[in-house]
Amino acid sequence: MESQDVTKVVLLACGSFNPITNMHLRMFELARDHLEDTGQYRVVKGIISPVGDAYKKKGLIEACHRLEMARLATKDSDWITVDTWESLQPEWVETAKVVRHHFEELLEAEQNTDDVDTVKYTKRRRIEENHLESSSCHRGRDAVRLMLLCGADVLESFGIPNLWKQEDIAEIVGRYGLVCITRSGNDPHKFIHQSDMLWKYRKNIIVVQEWVTNEISATHVRRALRRGRSVRYLLPDKVVHYIKEKGLYSAESEQKNADVVLAPFQRYTGASSS
Repeated sequence: MESQDVTKVVLLACGSFNPITNMHLRMFELARDHLEDTGQYRVVKGIISPVGDAYKKKGLIEACHRLEMARLATKDSDWITVDTWESLQPEWVETAKVVRHHFEELLEAEQNTDDVDTVKYTKRRRIEENHLESSSCHRGRDAVRLMLLCGADVLESFGIPNLWKQEDIAEIVGRYGLVCITRSGNDPHKFIHQSDMLWKYRKNIIVVQEWVTNEISATHVRRALRRGRSVRYLLPDKVVHYIKEKGLYSAESEQKNADVVLAPFQRYTGASSS
């Protein structure tokens, strides 16, 4: 029987997934093992949310392909799913808004388990209050906790001027929490120490050490594909077959958005394409 002190967790990963790699999937497994080993959490779901085309990242292929590759990659998983909401938005959506959207979906799912409107309202209010009243990781059994899952490179990107709004970082880390997987060459503990914002919410950041370093970069995968090299065992087989079938990732596709300013920089600095 599950202890009442165990918090149910949903892990949300946002990113380009251009293409999705085995390392993206491995992050979910590492995070689940680490969280459940503490005895404080039970991971009930993982969500992959690919960014929309309006993000304007160089070499970013169409969301329809990135979504389908993510679906193929998670087809055999009994707990990781792919969500289309972010990808289908006509404009780029800040990660904080994506996290907020998924949290509201969780609240709605909690609501729908009750039959009486007054019970639904009371339960929703209790869950919201549980989530807002404390940044502690111990929230009681009723609240399903949503946490953003990322690599150490994303954590360090918080320090890049005009890439993130400070209030968004505060909301993501302070209200929801972050599970950060280490990568060789990145020291998340050092970065947390150097950032006043992250230091303030350090108890809401769970750093997971990856001892079996397997650095699979989507950038390196795309380079190999452009050069006609094998990417087998770097990506799920179904994804490799899809890329070949659709003829994805070429010298031409890598130049997509090359002259366009990344959406956050456009929004926060007023910059536009050259």
